[in-house]
Amino acid sequence: MAAPQSKVIVTCAVTGGIHTPTMSPYLPITAQEIASEAIAAAEAGASIVHLHARKPENGQPSQDPALFREFLPQIAARSDVVINLTTGGAPNMLVEERLQPALQLKPEVASLNMGSMNFGLYPMLARHKEFKHDWERPYLEGSEDRVFRNTFKEIRYILESCADNGTRFEVECYDTSHLYTAAHFADRGILKAPFFIQSVFGLLGGIGTHPEDVMHMRRTAERLFGKDYYWSVLGAGRSQMPLASMAAAMGGNVRVGLEDSLWDGPGRLSKSNADQVRRVVGVLKSLNLEVATPDEARDMLQLKGRNAVAF
Repeated sequence: MAAPQSKVIVTCAVTGGIHTPTMSPYLPITAQEIASEAIAAAEAGASIVHLHARKPENGQPSQDPALFREFLPQIAARSDVVINLTTGGAPNMLVEERLQPALQLKPEVASLNMGSMNFGLYPMLARHKEFKHDWERPYLEGSEDRVFRNTFKEIRYILESCADNGTRFEVECYDTSHLYTAAHFADRGILKAPFFIQSVFGLLGGIGTHPEDVMHMRRTAERLFGKDYYWSVLGAGRSQMPLASMAAAMGGNVRVGLEDSLWDGPGRLSKSNADQVRRVVGVLKSLNLEVATPDEARDMLQLKGRNAVAF
C-alpha cells in the first residue's frame, strides 16, 4: 500500500511546454501572467504549483533561469505554496539546458521524467489552420519524428547534480517501464524515499487513459514502492477530470492545470488554472476528502522548506 495519508495533494501545472499560444488566449506566457496564475491557483486550493517559463515575446518554452527569476520571487512573496520547477522543459531541449532552473534556483521540488519516449504533439495541428508565431507549426510537426530523450545517464546526471540542493523530485512516469526505472534508481540509492510518483496518462507515446491503464500503473507502483511513495495522477486533455476523480477515489493525489488540459468541458476553453483547481477541489469535497495545505504537503513529502530555496 502507498504511504498512508489523510489529505490529498493538489498540484497545478500552470503553463507547461506542450501547448502553444494559438491554442488558447488564456495560456500564461509572461512572467506576470505566470505569477498571477500560480498565486490564484494556490488561493483556489493548490498545494503545489508546477512551473515552466516561456519567452514573453512569443510564448516559446524556455529554460533560461533569468525568466524563472522574474516570476518566482513574486509567487514566494505572496503565497506559501510549494514550488515545483520543471527539468523536462520541452521535448526538443538538451538535458543540460533543461536542468539549469532546478540546479541554480534550488526549489523544494523538481519534476523528473523517467524515460525516453515518443512525444507526439502533431495531432494538435488539425485544430488550427494558422498560428500566431513562426515557431509553433514546426514545433508541433517535428514531434512526429522526435524522441523526448531521458537516458539512464541523463536521469542520473539530474539527480546527482541536484543532490546537494536538497531538492526532492516529482517522478513523472508516462508508462509502466518508467516505474521500473524509478525503482532502479531507488535501488542504487540515488532516488530517495518518500517517492512522489506522478503517473501521466493520455499523451501520445505514453500509456492510455482507460481505467485499466490507471489500475495497472497503480498496481505496479504498489508492488515496487510499497509504503515509500505517494501516488498522483495527471490526465491529459479531456481525461483530466475523469482520471483525477478516479485517482482521488482510489486514495491518490491529483494534478490539474493548463499544461495538461486547456479545456473546461466539451468545446469550452478553461479561462484559468484556478478554475481547474476549484473544479477538482469540488470533486474532492464531494468524496469527503480534504485538500492538503502547502505545509501539510511539505510534511508528507519531507521537503526542505520554502526558506531553503535560491529565489
